[in-house]
Amino acid sequence: MDEKENDKEKLERARNDVGSALAKTMDLYGITPSIGHLFSILYFSDEPMTLDELQESMGMSKTSMSTGVRNLEKNKMVKKVWRKGVRKDLYLGEKNFFTHFINFFVPMWRREIEANMDAIRRAEPELQELLESEDSEIREKAKSDLEKLEEGKTYYNWLGKLADSVESGEIFKLIPPEK
Repeated sequence: MDEKENDKEKLERARNDVGSALAKTMDLYGITPSIGHLFSILYFSDEPMTLDELQESMGMSKTSMSTGVRNLEKNKMVKKVWRKGVRKDLYLGEKNFFTHFINFFVPMWRREIEANMDAIRRAEPELQELLESEDSEIREKAKSDLEKLEEGKTYYNWLGKLADSVESGEIFKLIPPEK
């Protein structure tokens, strides 16, 4: 085997190793390992790829490939790009992991905040009313629950500030990315 072939094999091994690790951790994003492998192919690709090229590379059905790409697109890990003279859809993997983090976790945090703060806002008036209950045990439980909800509100307010700082990039001033 000549040196060029040996170097190509080393490159493929390194990419496969990192790609396998990416695929294993994609469950954080609700993505199956096979779709994680699909992402790693697009991540390492220097050029956008068609579904046909991805299918050839992965050996998956075109339907599975299309579903996987849509899932990655939904999570903003892959984007559809246009190239003059090419009729088929082309896909390019997002290369910036900070962008992945922001695009995925911030909306999840905001959804968590909204759902739980809405529930807290609905529960508080009822618990406030129960502070006047004739049943002392109910009054104590309502008081304890209100205290817990205050702690919850403190957390969700903090989480909102965290989401804002990540989204605006302010977090990177506090904790700068290092190379």
